[in-house]
Amino acid sequence: MSARVLVVDDDPAVLSGLRRALALEHYDVSVASDGEAALALLESNKPDLLVLDIMLPGIDGLMVCEHVRQTGALPIIMLTAKDTVPDRIAGLDRGADDYLVKPFSVDELLARVRALLRRVQQQPDHDLLSYADVTLDTGAREAYRAGRLLKLTPLEYDLLSLLLRHPRHALSREQLCQQVWGYAFEGESNFVDVAVKELRKKLEEAGGERIIQTVRGFGYVLRQD
Repeated sequence: MSARVLVVDDDPAVLSGLRRALALEHYDVSVASDGEAALALLESNKPDLLVLDIMLPGIDGLMVCEHVRQTGALPIIMLTAKDTVPDRIAGLDRGADDYLVKPFSVDELLARVRALLRRVQQQPDHDLLSYADVTLDTGAREAYRAGRLLKLTPLEYDLLSLLLRHPRHALSREQLCQQVWGYAFEGESNFVDVAVKELRKKLEEAGGERIIQTVRGFGYVLRQD
């Protein structure tokens, strides 16, 4: 069965182009031009992936994203004409898995769609991963710090899972991007850094010590100093 993709954008040209490109890749595509219509299609069509513009009339993309994250783990790629760190943080904080700035290459979008669908279609394992006072239950997809349940987005969960599988081992930004997002790292993008920043915030919000350390000029490592 073809994966179902919902595309939400208020630009008719973008909707038409993405619908055609995704259909040629044999996806079952539905489209919406505003947040209200998107929420209705999320209920009726049950898509496997959401391509979501931030700037929408009425209910904006961030509100739609937040609604989705309250109800499930649907993978979300956010589209926007904005390319500032606060905008990226806002998208990640609401639960977006990936982020593309307009104008973008359709081939790049298709690659990211494939990568996200592969990630969510992988069979879950049932391990308990731990380091210091952080524990991950991979069967339940739940993370805890000092016994406190962490409210992680699917992206943050996958990032923490990778770090926990390689404690005290420095991972480059290229490795993180390839293994979490599933495609090659773009050197000019700070998306990895923004995602790590948001994960750190949740790990440290109750006073926990920093365990995700920066390896300057390279990447990150899970380590207690």
